[in-house]
Amino acid sequence: MAVPFITEVKRTHTCGQLTKSNIGEEVVLFGWVQNRRDHGGAVFIDLRDRDGLTQVVFEPDIAKEAHELAGQLRLEYCIGIKGRVASRGTQVNPKLKTGEIEIKATDLSIFNRSEPTPFLIEDDIETGEDKRLAHRYLDLRRRPLQQSLMTRSKMNAITRSYLVDKGFLELETPFMGKYTPGGARNFLVPSRLNPGRFYALAESPQLYKQLFMVAGFDRYFQIVKCFRDEDLRLDRQPEFTQIDIEMSFVTQDDVFTVVEGLIKRVWEEVLGVEVPVPFPRMNYDESMAKYGNDKPDLRFGLEHILLTDVVRQFGESGGVPMMWEAVQAGGIVKAMVIPAEKALSRAESDKLEDFAKQAGAKGLARAKVGEGGDWTQSPLSKTINPELRQAINQACGAKPGDLLLFQFGKESLVHTVMANLRVHVAKKLGYIPEYGSGGVWKFLWVVNPPLFEFDEETNTWAAAHHAFTRPHDEDVPHLLSDPGRVKCYRYDVVLNGFEIGGGSIRLHDPKVQAEVFKALGIVDEDARAKFGFLLDALKFGAPPHGGIALGMDRLAMLLTSAESLRDVIPFPKTKTGTDMMTGAPGDVDDRQLREIHVRPAPLPQK
Repeated sequence: MAVPFITEVKRTHTCGQLTKSNIGEEVVLFGWVQNRRDHGGAVFIDLRDRDGLTQVVFEPDIAKEAHELAGQLRLEYCIGIKGRVASRGTQVNPKLKTGEIEIKATDLSIFNRSEPTPFLIEDDIETGEDKRLAHRYLDLRRRPLQQSLMTRSKMNAITRSYLVDKGFLELETPFMGKYTPGGARNFLVPSRLNPGRFYALAESPQLYKQLFMVAGFDRYFQIVKCFRDEDLRLDRQPEFTQIDIEMSFVTQDDVFTVVEGLIKRVWEEVLGVEVPVPFPRMNYDESMAKYGNDKPDLRFGLEHILLTDVVRQFGESGGVPMMWEAVQAGGIVKAMVIPAEKALSRAESDKLEDFAKQAGAKGLARAKVGEGGDWTQSPLSKTINPELRQAINQACGAKPGDLLLFQFGKESLVHTVMANLRVHVAKKLGYIPEYGSGGVWKFLWVVNPPLFEFDEETNTWAAAHHAFTRPHDEDVPHLLSDPGRVKCYRYDVVLNGFEIGGGSIRLHDPKVQAEVFKALGIVDEDARAKFGFLLDALKFGAPPHGGIALGMDRLAMLLTSAESLRDVIPFPKTKTGTDMMTGAPGDVDDRQLREIHVRPAPLPQK
């Protein structure tokens, strides 16, 4: 008589749970056939579920009917088995938690048979990502992805527990709201009930969480889905999840303390790693000067050296016209030193120039330092003033055998090229792995950035973060006279070269807010049209407040040493924003478009 699995006979253990302490027990397991081996008289399978693998053996002298049915088993059949735990004897598999035992099966039920899968369900496979994404439900059966998502689930639980213990309320905000300019590009949703009008999918709960503070909820958090219609890359998806936090009556330091405690708890409980707190802090200007960006990877050196003042000191007599011209045009000069002990061949250093060009540079000037400080392997050596050469060597701390890499020109471009080059060289020299932490975790707060950034296309000032960031009190007098010098209480928390969170102390003073709008060229009518509901709310006793958003996807990617965000998101989009499994985004018919009062624009001619 067939055993009534599921209805009456329930699972007793998972496939990663049994050890030698269970020998002799009768157990019931459910799962999928990972592999099958027929050894003449006995059939062996590895049974898999999300918790691990257990070896099951079907022998005719123990259960003839189960043994005969086991002859039909193939990969990925979904089955249930009943049997007794036995020792493997000398055939121990030390790689498995269950490697000392096997199940002598007495009963077997095939819940569902499987067609041959488009790729093998194995930890390491070479199947292209497109095929795996098209069958994501099969890809998610693989152990590495299951472990990543289980880690992510644990992160959610730790986050909620920690923040609730700290007095935070988990509150929800709308996904569909009003479009407000100033951030990333929004996805727009046409309204059927309001013809010609659109919702914007929230790129963050920013304005709503500030309203929670006005409402007196004091401490808010949310693990929330957000949406941004941006070009995609390794660490960006069109829909993503963030840990959103806002607090009233706080300073920047109070926000840091909460976030550091959360990260410390997550790293301890997920990885068993002790994270030292408080995290170090670095001014934005220092980060840009030394590393070329505001998310420096501190696992290695290769710091940039600013040479602008050195070149300016020598002027035209320095003998390097291109450097002097860049300085005269308001640009900068930067160098980076590859130490002699990590010497690159001539061919390898030539490839660095190719990389620099891909990053937007016109080229990559370089020089190898010889004995006595002379430069070799460089056209610069023919014309440079020996005194300028000596001054550069001294500023760079260059030794014989070191390779100097130079970039000069527009400040933003030089920073970008040198920042990318620094990380590229670090991977090439083995200072850091291609991806993953390498077991090293370098956290950092980058603080005191400019409130505004200059838009050369429109010749106007724009908010570097958003228009509700509080400027430093001492800089408020310069809001209209010299916006470029105004620093603000905005901050990013950085880990190993990735920005894992960012936030600010908000502007709650209506008078200063009006000054910021003037600096941005936003007249009262525009401000009311774009942000009227928030401006109104801030008039009614808004408390001082601030907050932060941590990228849950990025945290999970770093914690699990995943290669990309797609490895820690259950159903991700491709680089072009498509879903290979469902075919989204898909076509809709004319009737559906008419219902939402949308007329498609003609596609551009190819």
